[in-house]
Amino acid sequence: MSDELCRLTLTEVADGIRQKRFSSLEVTEACLDQTARHQDLNAFITLDPEAARAAARVADAALSQAGPGGVLHGVPLAHKDMFYRAGRISTCGSRIRQDVVADRTATVLNRLDAAGALELGTLSMAEFAAGATGHNATFGDCLNPWDHRHTPGGSSTGSAVGLAARLFYGALGSDTGGSVRLPAYFCGVAGLRPTYGRVSRYGIMPRCWSADAVGPLARTVRDLARLLGVIAGPDPTDPSTAQVAVPDYEASLEAPLKGRRIGTTMNFFHDNIGPEMQALLSQSLEVFRDLGADIVELAVPDPERWFAQAQIILKSEAAALHQRWIQERPGDYSEGIRSEMEAGLFIPAALYLNALRSRGPALDEFLDHVFSQVDLLHTPVYEYATPTMAACNPEQADGAAHVMATFGRLTRPFSYLGLPALVVPGGFLGGLPSGFQLVGRPFAEALVLNAGHLYQRETEWHLKVPGGMFS
Repeated sequence: MSDELCRLTLTEVADGIRQKRFSSLEVTEACLDQTARHQDLNAFITLDPEAARAAARVADAALSQAGPGGVLHGVPLAHKDMFYRAGRISTCGSRIRQDVVADRTATVLNRLDAAGALELGTLSMAEFAAGATGHNATFGDCLNPWDHRHTPGGSSTGSAVGLAARLFYGALGSDTGGSVRLPAYFCGVAGLRPTYGRVSRYGIMPRCWSADAVGPLARTVRDLARLLGVIAGPDPTDPSTAQVAVPDYEASLEAPLKGRRIGTTMNFFHDNIGPEMQALLSQSLEVFRDLGADIVELAVPDPERWFAQAQIILKSEAAALHQRWIQERPGDYSEGIRSEMEAGLFIPAALYLNALRSRGPALDEFLDHVFSQVDLLHTPVYEYATPTMAACNPEQADGAAHVMATFGRLTRPFSYLGLPALVVPGGFLGGLPSGFQLVGRPFAEALVLNAGHLYQRETEWHLKVPGGMFS
């Protein structure tokens, strides 16, 4: 029974608890048992089994007395250790913050609480969300459940690893240049970076305030739709949130794709793709064609310049955020993290301001050239075979910098533009997950999720489980 419960999706668990086919406590115990069996993955920074059990008992009692308290009633989740909860330490994956107790609770956590969800603990992440590889010198490396030798991606590493290993049913991460999408891709789960401003960032650690986005990760796109429906929407405590109505994402998941135009690029995104990966991407496009979509080949404006502009903004804002700690506690940063932060201190203000000013015209150009021709854009997520942990270890200077530079090349341009982007599993290369990215217009998450869900309805890649996860 325990293994069967762990294999369920978030929506299946939520519906099963509401229908009293099993209890929140049973589900929570199953997750805790699975976590105990796979401690070697190092998915958690903090785990609080007794608090989780107590919350599950409360959820079960409330269900019996008053009915379900929300669409996630009694469902065990876990989140990247950068979402603050008042009275709890949020380490942000760092030595510097490992004793800092939060004085506020993130809006997204409050919204998940209101929907009835409970938390098992906080999840592994790159130090200050400043890495894409899964390495963490302070709390230990987080490992890819498909093959421990290979990167699980980052910086929302524990979120993707724990979902792939069936330790919980949904998670929040943050995505500045690909930190939701890359680990989702490398671990074979679904991950969404919403439109900039769609989800409140109040009460979370900032990485780059003009590009950060909070996004959900889950095993299925349907699960993402439910999570996004809970956390999205305007927030008076975060003035950067957009005053845009939140649709019922689940209600539109089954909408037909007939007549929808899905674009595939003839430049940039496929420049370094090998034949095996290209074959998987082409197969996924054939699924969409069979669903009634029109596949359109098009050229996109060169994203290389947007990647460069995004890097200027990231380095400048990270330096501003970390300047005091860099000066006062330089030895408490891990190898490579401090040097990356320090680099932003030497970027001229004019370059930073020009990079910010260029964002609006760049978005207009992309909308005019791309979304005048298609409804969605289909791209790869990463260009090469999944790197080994050794090849991208930041402490190994020889060659590692070259490998690490490949992360984010296909994801960061959409972060710069602030567009919604979804990663969906779509096959395996060398026994490791592969997939693709769907990008939409601003606030077109409903269509992005609709297309991703219909793809999963026709395929089974999202049902695959890493070997050895269950006895």
